[in-house]
Amino acid sequence: MTTAFSHLGICVADLEASMRFYTEVLGFEPGASFPVGHEFGPLMELDGVALQSQFLSRDGVAIELLFFSSPETLGEPVRRPVNQLGLTHLCIRVDDVDAVALAVARHGGTVLEHTRTTMGDRTDPAAPDFVYCTDPNGVRIELMRLPG
Repeated sequence: MTTAFSHLGICVADLEASMRFYTEVLGFEPGASFPVGHEFGPLMELDGVALQSQFLSRDGVAIELLFFSSPETLGEPVRRPVNQLGLTHLCIRVDDVDAVALAVARHGGTVLEHTRTTMGDRTDPAAPDFVYCTDPNGVRIELMRLPG
């Protein structure tokens, strides 16, 4: 039996804002985009499916942004507790946590400054440095600087 990772799907409230966030802040490249209709309703366990699918990729990882026109998007754009079962976060390796965190905030995300964790002097580029952020839809993203 052969298996291979394909992609991770993220439901978004604003496709253009999410595209800017993932491409301009996190360096993903746009890929295929297409409408998805009722034929995927059984797979998604939803009636009356109408959405726009936008693929993005980086470093061999693909994300599919799903923008629903029907049925309407549910929920609030808030991050899930990290100890809640299921997907907890995406992690992006960066050279400069501060610079990327500023870009996150400028592009509609939230920087959770109270989560900032540095192993040593934050100004030392060899010191591991981490902070959690969220994208505009509340998806938790870890920014991680590691030496080497």
